[in-house]
Amino acid sequence: MKKIVMIHTSPVSLNDLKELVKEKMPEVELVNIIDDSLLEEVKGNGGLTPAIISRMMTYVQTAASLKPDLIFNQCSSVGEAFDIAKKCTDIPTLKIDEAMAEKAVSLGKKIAVIATVASTMKPSCNLVRTKAKEAGKEVEVKEYLVNGALDILMKEKNVEKHNQLVLNEINKACEECDVVVLAQGSMTAILPYLKETSKPVLTSPEMAIDRAKEMLYGK
Repeated sequence: MKKIVMIHTSPVSLNDLKELVKEKMPEVELVNIIDDSLLEEVKGNGGLTPAIISRMMTYVQTAASLKPDLIFNQCSSVGEAFDIAKKCTDIPTLKIDEAMAEKAVSLGKKIAVIATVASTMKPSCNLVRTKAKEAGKEVEVKEYLVNGALDILMKEKNVEKHNQLVLNEINKACEECDVVVLAQGSMTAILPYLKETSKPVLTSPEMAIDRAKEMLYGK
């Protein structure tokens, strides 16, 4: 039996990812590690701290001790800490937004990145630029921050308000860019509203689980 260990910084995407794994790889064992202090610390400090990197190292080592076939990082805000931590293991690793960033680069040269928390913006944009460099392509990355929307979703539990704020930025980005990237997995709540957008709008969870399946079983 194949095994995936996922490292989360909040429970907001937990059930969606569990359902995707169950749907696409029902035979896979899924183990979840959750530390909801990580995201708050990133937000409070405007980025990574040595303590965040240290804890991520601990979680990757803990994940590796479970002998999985893949270690999966759920949170874009700590993606760069995960990049450092994954160097301590030979087990294959995957960040939730890698496949999405690669797809965005393949679809256009002017790429919109929409985030609902400021700490996610820099690592998400950096990932798109890295994937563009790997592909030998020059791109322009434009930032659209819907500041506070994640708190509206997680703390106020107001999905409708969150969706409207994000949708306004998506519509604006579609007018200005070739492709739109939703930087956080939590933004999948907006998917039912995206059927008539004029440009491709990419979300990470399903693309990431498809990539995980490729890594575990081949194409």
